[in-house]
Amino acid sequence: MKWHRVSAICSIMASSLFWPWAGITVAQESAHPAIPIPAKASQQEAARTSQRLRLTLQDALALARKNSTQFQAAQTDAALARQDRYQAAAALLPSLTYNNQALYTQHNRNGVIFIANNAPHEYVSQANVHEALDLAGVSSFRRAWFTAAAARARAEIASRGLVVTVVQSYYAVAAAQQKLEAAQKAAGEGGRFLKLTQDLEHGGEVAHSDAIKAELQAQERRRQLQEAQLALLNARLNLAVLVFTDFNDNYEVADDLHAVAALPTLGEVQQQAARDNPEIRAALAVVSAAGWDVTGARAGYLPSLAVDYWYGIDAPQFATNSVFNGQKFSNLGSAAAATLNIPIWNWGATQSRVKQAELRRSQARRELSLAQRRLLAEIKSLYAEAETALNELGGLSRSAELAAESLRLTTLRYTNGEATVLEVVDAQTTAAQANVLYQDGAVRYRVALANLQTLTGVLTTP
Repeated sequence: MKWHRVSAICSIMASSLFWPWAGITVAQESAHPAIPIPAKASQQEAARTSQRLRLTLQDALALARKNSTQFQAAQTDAALARQDRYQAAAALLPSLTYNNQALYTQHNRNGVIFIANNAPHEYVSQANVHEALDLAGVSSFRRAWFTAAAARARAEIASRGLVVTVVQSYYAVAAAQQKLEAAQKAAGEGGRFLKLTQDLEHGGEVAHSDAIKAELQAQERRRQLQEAQLALLNARLNLAVLVFTDFNDNYEVADDLHAVAALPTLGEVQQQAARDNPEIRAALAVVSAAGWDVTGARAGYLPSLAVDYWYGIDAPQFATNSVFNGQKFSNLGSAAAATLNIPIWNWGATQSRVKQAELRRSQARRELSLAQRRLLAEIKSLYAEAETALNELGGLSRSAELAAESLRLTTLRYTNGEATVLEVVDAQTTAAQANVLYQDGAVRYRVALANLQTLTGVLTTP
């Protein structure tokens, strides 16, 4: 009996030196025959691996900004708002047009029939400089200015929201890789434990029920390994959709999930959020734009002035000079007009527009107040989330280490006949769960830091 236990211990120590591949081989051989892999296929897989693109988090963010439809839509809206602002500014400046017109009017002996025209044949070809002066135009320009500012702020909101999505997907891939390695290790340990129980059963040291329990556990570990492989594939595909314009899943992420990423102090977060928060900037710009809407509506009570200047020809002949009674005359000339429009009565339409604009301004002010309150609450909530995730991460790391050590000691105790098979199975389950919780805790902390970035604009990276 002692010889069987010694040989079993030696088998465990030897197989552990080649983790995880040795354990997986033992587990597979105990239940399934080996499947030969063609040399050509293995060479293709090796070549594909060597050509993989290595992505850092910053690389993924840069690619996602180029590929994200929502982010590009926000950028397009900001660009459109800039063009609206430019057009509103151009409307305040004088415009220059060149008009050409030919008029024919029926006539008789006494002259033309329609008194609006000057001759049976009249040709107009002249440049016109037009300028309209009113408060409504100035209000439209100022409103367009603040609307463009709000669009820029919303584009920044979209950019920061994209960061959270990419960080979550990126570190989900990193965590899935870690979970796959842990599942490979667990599968190897399950296979080694199955072989151990079978050897001890052959030596008459344990009951057949132990071997059955060990085989069930090994099968469960193999199923968990397959699930981990599927989870990694799905995580990689989700990230590929985000970052690549042309779908590409032949990449790998930098393994910095557990690298040190310091948590800024609450004072730093509050200072950065107060200084550069796009949601507050957008709300302020909307309030300012609504204020100029009120001003523009009230401009309907005030007079407006339009000034025109013309230079060119307005003559019976389409020529710069004409001859009358043997004398040559120039058809070139100029004219100017100023029009002052004074509003008198429009059945209260102006008053209604003012009321509408004031209602929109009041709503914008309420939304600004809500955004300010929400910012204060989100600072405390998101910072508490990040702080809690960081504090728990240390405990989860320690739990994973203790669970792995407990599994090793329990397996040795079982080999020496001091523990039951149920204790070993429980230790294996605890070790697997502790590792999964540790990887999930690391992802939670990274996502919490990214959420803080939506308030501060600063992404904390290793």
